[in-house]
Amino acid sequence: MKSKFIFFITLLTGAITAPLQAQELLSKANAVALALKYNFDIRTVQNNVAIAENNASVLNSGYLPSASSTGGASYSITDSENILQSGDVLAAQGANTTRLNASVGLNYTLFDGWGRAFNYKKLKETYRLTELQARLVVENTLINLFNAYYEIARLTENVRTQEQTLAISRERLTRAKYSYDYAQNVKLDVLNAEVDYNNDSISYLTLVQQLENEKRNLNLLLGRSVSSKFEVDTTLSYTQGLRLQTLLEKAQRSNVNILQAQAAIQNASYDLHIVGANTIPKIGLSATYSFSRSNLGATSFFNKSTQWGPSVGANLTWNIFDGGLTKTRKQNAKIALENQQISLEQTRLDIERNVSNAWTVYETALFVLQAEQKNLETNTLNFTRTKEQYALGQITSIEFRQAQLNLVNASLNFNKAKYSAKVAELALLQLTGDLMQADF
Repeated sequence: MKSKFIFFITLLTGAITAPLQAQELLSKANAVALALKYNFDIRTVQNNVAIAENNASVLNSGYLPSASSTGGASYSITDSENILQSGDVLAAQGANTTRLNASVGLNYTLFDGWGRAFNYKKLKETYRLTELQARLVVENTLINLFNAYYEIARLTENVRTQEQTLAISRERLTRAKYSYDYAQNVKLDVLNAEVDYNNDSISYLTLVQQLENEKRNLNLLLGRSVSSKFEVDTTLSYTQGLRLQTLLEKAQRSNVNILQAQAAIQNASYDLHIVGANTIPKIGLSATYSFSRSNLGATSFFNKSTQWGPSVGANLTWNIFDGGLTKTRKQNAKIALENQQISLEQTRLDIERNVSNAWTVYETALFVLQAEQKNLETNTLNFTRTKEQYALGQITSIEFRQAQLNLVNASLNFNKAKYSAKVAELALLQLTGDLMQADF
């Protein structure tokens, strides 16, 4: 039964490894390009930006005049009886009356107390704010993308490490069986080797399962079929020369949350001006060209009447007092502006704290990376010597297994440390507004 299990694991390992080697390589640049084009959140926020851009157009500003046209027609049949002052009676049966009219009008607000100007500025600032919101969505998507990408890279290297461990355990099991067959070993060593090989096989299959799950997660982020097969680039490069003070200064200038808070202050300022415009007189102009024709019937003094021609006009409106509504709105607009300024102060402090915390995480991650690299080198050297001693029969299989486990753990820890350091670096660069220019 145990031999069948070992044979099954051997076949399954080969079946899993072969397709992986033939899969297409998904580079970091291609992953970013796919996400920017197909990610669902990015596609939605791009539509929001398009709406904001339409709203910020001059066509939605109120600066252009409005034109309208009207037309109408009526027809009536009436019986009438009119008694004149002389006593004569003027009567008509079934008198036909028709009327036609048409007009074209043009209206334009010449001056509205600068309310229109500030409203247009607000639309432009809202468009910019929507772009900042889109940038935040893109940055968060990229962070999620590379968390998934680097997790796949880590698991890929872990699978390779576990494959090597599995090969070593298989070799050890074969050696133990030969030794037992030639009476150079006891049955217990064979059983221990089988148990270790089975445990390594389970660890390998678990890692493969985790790897496939993470690939499906990444495919979802990329907005494509979750069953798409691919491999990732496991190479890494780190940004050099990062300094905390420089990063803090950059964050105050370029962090997207701070830029959003500044845009919100600007909009609140425009709201205050827009409310104030209600107290300023407004001047409007109008022009109309009209045409009308009437067939008045037998009882009318005129048989037909036709009129046409232009007319122009101007109007002045002034909201002298509206019961205190404008005053209340202005007071509330001032308070809203003050709240936005308070929010900016809080956001600046939040970002300063977040950058400092991220820097601590980043420095710690780099230290752990160096330490784990040193541990890996030490355990590699130790396992090499232990393997030589085991081949010569100078140490037991238990000591050999312990050295093997130490090497596996050191390799897994190193893999985790190097990708954790890169993720910490990207999180730091996002806070400073440099994520889009980062070296992935």
